[in-house]
Amino acid sequence: MSQMYAVPLTQMPISVREFAAYKSGIQNCSSKTVSEYLLDLRTFLRYIVASREGIDLESEEFLCIDIRHLDLDFMASIRTSEIYSFLQYSGSVRKNLWAAKARKLVSIRMFYRYLVNKTKQLEVNPAAEIESPKPKKALPKFLSLDESLLLLETVKNDRSSRTVIRDYAILTLFLNCGMRVSELVGIDLSDINKELRSLRVTGKGSKERIIYLNKACREALSAYLPTRLVDDNAFSSKEKALFLSGQRKRISVKTVQWMVYKYLDMAGLGDRHLSVHKLRHTAATLMYQQGGVDVRVLKEILGHEQLNTTQIYTHVSNAGMEQAMAQNPLSHVKPPKKED
Repeated sequence: MSQMYAVPLTQMPISVREFAAYKSGIQNCSSKTVSEYLLDLRTFLRYIVASREGIDLESEEFLCIDIRHLDLDFMASIRTSEIYSFLQYSGSVRKNLWAAKARKLVSIRMFYRYLVNKTKQLEVNPAAEIESPKPKKALPKFLSLDESLLLLETVKNDRSSRTVIRDYAILTLFLNCGMRVSELVGIDLSDINKELRSLRVTGKGSKERIIYLNKACREALSAYLPTRLVDDNAFSSKEKALFLSGQRKRISVKTVQWMVYKYLDMAGLGDRHLSVHKLRHTAATLMYQQGGVDVRVLKEILGHEQLNTTQIYTHVSNAGMEQAMAQNPLSHVKPPKKED
């Protein structure tokens, strides 16, 4: 297997290596997704070994546990109660929040599903009946319309940056299209419609979708593309990426993140604990709340697998609640006047 993962496959048991090959080669999972599975399974298997052998779970010895020799008999010996204990350890010792614990459980469940259902190497999936940790219900953070306009205006007024036209185009795509940062950095020149009406992005699970561009996006790209193509011609670059770094290579996720944080700070929004992903939330919320976009259409725009993932954006806006309070027929009743 040629892919590079966060955990070298040579450090994993044979069954886990085969599972990684299945997820990558058959199910076409990205290397990032497979890396997450490997990290979770390494921690889980080390925990089982450590808890059975009395190794301190917070020691250096724990981090050095060799799991390469663990065979199918070992995998079959793991009980549901041990998985519950591992999830408790993940929260209490490793300080994992619900999302991280849920992901670890998914990794374990998928691994055993592969061994039981796909390859018939085992008979029992000990994680099959374990319920996922309940999420903390929280509304997504996002910029208001005025804050979004302020952010774009801040980029426009930046006279010190040599990449202001590129950066403006990137932020315009984020705020209008709701794409993921991984999707944006993966866009090639060939992915853009010649009339700038649409572009193709590759989302999770290597699934492609078409995003249609509005006037703001078309104008931002029209302004950026001449500078992009000048770079291409001047330096005889063979780089296919739409957005280039200062070294005229495909721009990285970290560079985009740094750029977004910079402009959030410049706009006076740096204390809002916002991120690149929150710009995706912003686009979705503005489209739904102020643009009147149907939630099923929004699902396709965002590239969500399930409708319930998209429905988080159907939360009632503060403006809507304020208007509802104002419409209460008792809202105009005045209090008694103070007597002289």
